[in-house]
Amino acid sequence: MKGALIGCGFFAVNQMHGWRDLPEVEMVAICDRDPERLSIVGDEFAVDRRYQSAEAMFFDGGFDFVDIATTVGSHRALVELAVRHKVPAICQKPFAPTLEDAKAMVAAAEVAGIPLMIHENFRWQTPILAVKAVLDSGAIGEPFWGRVSFRSGFDVFSGQPYLARGKRFIIEDLGIHSLDIARFLFGDASRMTARTRRINPDIAGEDVATMLLDHDSGVTSIVDVSYATKLPEEPFPETFVEIDASRGTLRLGKDYRLTVHGPDGTRENRVAPTLLPWASRPWHNIQESVALIQKHWVERLAAGREPDTSGRDNLKTFALVEAAYLSAERGETVDLGDLLG
Repeated sequence: MKGALIGCGFFAVNQMHGWRDLPEVEMVAICDRDPERLSIVGDEFAVDRRYQSAEAMFFDGGFDFVDIATTVGSHRALVELAVRHKVPAICQKPFAPTLEDAKAMVAAAEVAGIPLMIHENFRWQTPILAVKAVLDSGAIGEPFWGRVSFRSGFDVFSGQPYLARGKRFIIEDLGIHSLDIARFLFGDASRMTARTRRINPDIAGEDVATMLLDHDSGVTSIVDVSYATKLPEEPFPETFVEIDASRGTLRLGKDYRLTVHGPDGTRENRVAPTLLPWASRPWHNIQESVALIQKHWVERLAAGREPDTSGRDNLKTFALVEAAYLSAERGETVDLGDLLG
């Protein structure tokens, strides 16, 4: 299976490592407007076909899928370019600048009959998969309350300076992952109430958000995210999860410690991610999830089945992001049905 990558920036290097680890995948072409980045990534991963024009790369063809790892403003044009060439596509998150753009991209891919997956990798983290396995086992019964929490003071702006310039920041960049985890664990949500703050005066967008979700399953969840939280021990990039259920409780805490309490007693174990040969702490949790979602894409593409984080599925996560911004702006609860139509 041959692939091509568009965008050779900060995060795309992780994706290239993930592709190289899959024996059934060969990355045959890369594209970036910056010749220096093209050279660095091309040399590191021994890719000879290097383009500064996505149109030229698609014209030459010779690949079975494309991995779009650019910033959000270019996503629609690149996805629609892939659609015109009938090439299955993975698109980095956030999916699009607006929900209308995202809906148009999904519709175009469906009309063309090509798979479209969003690189929503946080649900593929080993500790999150472990939490999901406990829920699916029934060990703590039916959940009725949950919390997905990411609170940190880590400097994300040094590696991705564009994050400081956008009017939208933490919900769009990080909260989208946390909201997708909430959907993954508790099911789709129908109502959203959110509040936001900007604590760091040197950025344009919000760096703290607290969101309350009403899930169709009956679960009430809190999703809280912060890049303004100074803790004695920096937890970046760990996501913490708390779940109360009819027969017990679950807590995923610092250092990947999972505590499950139920009728049979209490057990605690570590559900730490694997430190892949090319990964580095503390990023290894996210880096492993990149490799896992890419493996999922290859398996589903080979089987002709829709990936779990397809464009169609991701519209529901994207709608939660839009609902959070609307709720924070208006100071009221937003009904998701009004956004998804």
